Amino acid sequence: MYDNVCKFITEEFTADIATWLLGSPVKLTELSLSELSLEPIRADSLILQDVDSNLVLHLEFQTDPDPEIPFRMADYRLRVYRRFPEKRMRQIVIYLRKTNSKLVRQKTFSLENIKHKFEVIRLWERQPIEFLNPNFVGLLPFAVLSNTKNPQEILNQAAQLIEEIPEKRVQLNLVGTAAILAGLVLKEEVIKTILREDVMRESVIYQEILQTGLQRGIQQGIQQATEQFARTLLQRNMPVEEVASLTGLTIEQVQSLHNTVDNQ
Repeated sequence: MYDNVCKFITEEFTADIATWLLGSPVKLTELSLSELSLEPIRADSLILQDVDSNLVLHLEFQTDPDPEIPFRMADYRLRVYRRFPEKRMRQIVIYLRKTNSKLVRQKTFSLENIKHKFEVIRLWERQPIEFLNPNFVGLLPFAVLSNTKNPQEILNQAAQLIEEIPEKRVQLNLVGTAAILAGLVLKEEVIKTILREDVMRESVIYQEILQTGLQRGIQQGIQQATEQFARTLLQRNMPVEEVASLTGLTIEQVQSLHNTVDNQ
């Protein structure tokens, strides 16, 4: 969820993100993943190219450590090289949630004679002032995750800057994304005292996240009810194949439920 919110921010405020990471507001456009992929690229991976130069920017937003990150970065670098051998590429992994895991300090993928390096940003090591800039409003939602002992106060400063933005749509998007990311370090009731709930709920991205959570909850409820129905049938000694046919579960799923029924 948080990874996709960061992708949304980058797509909406590309110039601000480019200035932060590359030092200038270069014109970045999203690279069609179908041009690079032999298999699907993760939905929260973002690969952008500078339309005026030969630079490609690859961003990975990570909420928590992932041991597959080094391989993924090397894999995507080779995919881009296969399609655009003449282009330079910068790859940056941005970690959101503070952790002591050594995984967030890995910057290299090594395999026999292969060695690939990439960059890493740990937001909790960055200073709040880096994100509290009214000239680069797309960075404001990240401020609460920066190096501070008082994230509530930092979110309050970000909220004040957001309120000064005249464009309603921009304001809504920033309130929604700031509210979601703040959930990594603050409780919901605290966030609601700083960011107006009615404005949060008008945000497209906030509504999308809520809807996704609702749909996931409904799907989980249906799955749980289906599995309970299957257990009931199994307890009445109905054959596994018939239970699978009636419930729509796979033979393997029903067999696994059958094993739990036997154990009980």
